[in-house]
Amino acid sequence: MREYLVTLFISAALCYLITPLVRAQAVRFGALAQIRGRDIHTVPTPRWGGFAMWSAMAVTFLIVKNLPLVGKSFGHETEGIFLAATAIVILGMADDRFQLDALTKLAGQVFAAGILLLYGVQILWLPINGVITLPPSIGQLVTVLIVVVTINAVNFIDGMDGLAAGIVAIAGIAFFAFAYLLSVDFGFSRAGAPSLTTAVLVGVCVGFLPHNAHPARIFMGDSGSMLLGLLLASAAITVTGQVDPNAISAESTGPTLLPLLLPFAVLAIPLVDLILAVVRRVKAGRSPFAPDNEHLHHRLLSAGNSQLKTAFILYLWTATIAFPVTVLAFAPRWTAAATALALLTMTIIVTRSGRKVKA
Repeated sequence: MREYLVTLFISAALCYLITPLVRAQAVRFGALAQIRGRDIHTVPTPRWGGFAMWSAMAVTFLIVKNLPLVGKSFGHETEGIFLAATAIVILGMADDRFQLDALTKLAGQVFAAGILLLYGVQILWLPINGVITLPPSIGQLVTVLIVVVTINAVNFIDGMDGLAAGIVAIAGIAFFAFAYLLSVDFGFSRAGAPSLTTAVLVGVCVGFLPHNAHPARIFMGDSGSMLLGLLLASAAITVTGQVDPNAISAESTGPTLLPLLLPFAVLAIPLVDLILAVVRRVKAGRSPFAPDNEHLHHRLLSAGNSQLKTAFILYLWTATIAFPVTVLAFAPRWTAAATALALLTMTIIVTRSGRKVKA
């Protein structure tokens, strides 16, 4: 645990220090978010925050690679995750600067998912009527779908200062706890790869937040949101692909099912926002990729909440869903229920407090 915490702190410190340098380059090369009718920010703001995150991740990997425990996490899968992350950041930086079309971005996301497949990061089984081993072609398709959906779910919530970075940090904490406890409690040492990935993921989010919290001095852009989505999806798929569910189902059904359920739990808020947006736009006769100002954060802002409070509310809702699911994998159901009730109560109180009634 100590080495993973060191990894987290290193990645956070590096991201915090690198981000101002990247911000200056984003201004220099014109990678700026201009003001549009649906935007919340009021001044042109540099993008390319994802490049700062990727740089911090790359340097962190070089620093911690020789640590006794964390070093064992470096293998074929970790190499594939890094290469896929590099590809998605390049795609995102191009989009942040030149505004690529939706199909080009989708093709790039599929390409990044293909890199993961080449390096063995793939869904191998599903918990349907017990456990079903998937044919390679079906497993590859499911893997690509999970990667693309997760990337776009994170991208959809990146519409307000500090929102996506905070939600993904909370999601990463929940998933790190699951991956690490799975390794400790059941002896799956290969679960170290997702533990490493999520430790770095949380670190870069924490290091980026001081620059991105309201009022943001830099946005993560698509380079950042797509990177965070890919890393979270990669960690989830790595756990699912490496754990033999039959080896642990006799002792606990939680760890058997959680590798697949937890990603949806930790990303519940982004996924709900994504689904609602697609339904809303298709129902109105528009493209599901057409932007609008009716996301969850827009609605909370319209209710009279400040940007900081809106972000905090969505952080709490993410934690309320994600943390009890993680607890459920390793603790009695009553413990998970008590955790859920406590978090839900606090979240509802905060959500309802200080609401303004518009005439």
